[in-house]
Amino acid sequence: MPDLSAIVKAYDIRGIVGEQLNSAVVHDIGAAFAELIGRSAGSPAVVIGYDMRDSSPGLAAAFAQGVTSRSVDVISIGLASTDMLYFTSGCLDLPGAMFTASHNPARYNGIKLCRAGAAPVGQDSGLDEIRIAVESGMEPGPGGGVVTERDMLADYAEYLRSLVDLSAIRPLRVVVDAGNGMGGYTVPAVVEGLPLSVIPLYFELDGDFPNHEANPLDPANLVDLQAAVREHNADLGLAFDGDADRCFVIDESGEPVSPSAIAALVATRELATEPGATVIYNLITSQAVPEIVAEHGGRPVRTRVGHSFIKQRMAETGAIFGGEHSAHYYFRSFWRADSGMLAGLHVLAALGRQQRPLSALMAEFSRYAASGEINSTVDDQRARMALVQQRFAARDGIQLDELDGLTVRCPNGSWFNLRPSNTEPLLRLNVEARDTAAVEVLRDEVLALVRGD
Repeated sequence: MPDLSAIVKAYDIRGIVGEQLNSAVVHDIGAAFAELIGRSAGSPAVVIGYDMRDSSPGLAAAFAQGVTSRSVDVISIGLASTDMLYFTSGCLDLPGAMFTASHNPARYNGIKLCRAGAAPVGQDSGLDEIRIAVESGMEPGPGGGVVTERDMLADYAEYLRSLVDLSAIRPLRVVVDAGNGMGGYTVPAVVEGLPLSVIPLYFELDGDFPNHEANPLDPANLVDLQAAVREHNADLGLAFDGDADRCFVIDESGEPVSPSAIAALVATRELATEPGATVIYNLITSQAVPEIVAEHGGRPVRTRVGHSFIKQRMAETGAIFGGEHSAHYYFRSFWRADSGMLAGLHVLAALGRQQRPLSALMAEFSRYAASGEINSTVDDQRARMALVQQRFAARDGIQLDELDGLTVRCPNGSWFNLRPSNTEPLLRLNVEARDTAAVEVLRDEVLALVRGD
């Protein structure tokens, strides 16, 4: 049996197909999940969706066999984006499983699990129990569950359009880069009938990602979209990752818009519908987000990185919206789940209801310079983080916290967060300061400690 501790992450399951993730393991994970949700809620069925990777249909079928072996039915929605799976889980009030490795290369796959109503299943809320059960050995089940198929695409598209009023926007020209991922399946259904002229890039579903990785967080994967926005004189560009739960935005000049700025924009729109509401932001999001939320009468609440943590804090606080700098955006109206498509619709609505270009609209939400996330491969993550903490703790006026990795705040307003990856031998660094020069000074100092330069 593959080492499950290597593939069961903080908030999902992910590994290399064949080596770490195979049909036998996935079958047992399905059986363990059925037992978990059966004990906690007596669920009559589990919803299963999968992305365009070659391995996804087979793994999803193996998981379904595991579920039905425990006398629990399966509703298969077939090809889906992750937020479409969350929609189905919320709409039908059933637990779900999405087969995807998101932005990872083609040799990877994984499972994102949720309870009924799209409630998260993370390491502390079910994943560890599933891992222990599978490692202990799953006995054959009684069987009896059945699999039925259901098409949810039209319902998903209609629901998203009901959440954001786009009826009165001016006509917009938008380039959409689906990266050969699930955005190529869902975007046409969602935007049908809207006053948009859509120029598609890489809408063909292809889990080998022949054009570029489906990871818009890497600037190299935005180059084609940036060029197309300029070439077509478009109003904006949207880029989705492989499972289309994240949305990145390019302005009319071809420049990327910070996901933190998008979070601040969407937060103000949501606060307009419920003044005084709580907004969640993670600790690597720009300081501009809590500032803007507070200025608009909202209550900003800081949390650690990761969708299961964001969703948990939203449930605890009743938050109306949550944003991560990785371009995950969470909506109470969407069962507290993340939806890149819904965030994209908010941007289109905000842009289309006024005459300024996107760059001018977003200027009021962008206040600081940032490094972006910088990854360093290190074998001794703890030792390197301890060194950084030791060096900065000795200075006057420094504030430290360890909510998620190490966050260091300097007296001049600069700050950085250094945290270990949940999936790779990496340390991830994010730096923010008043200007680019200050970012570079702090960035270089921390990286010298991390990399031993």
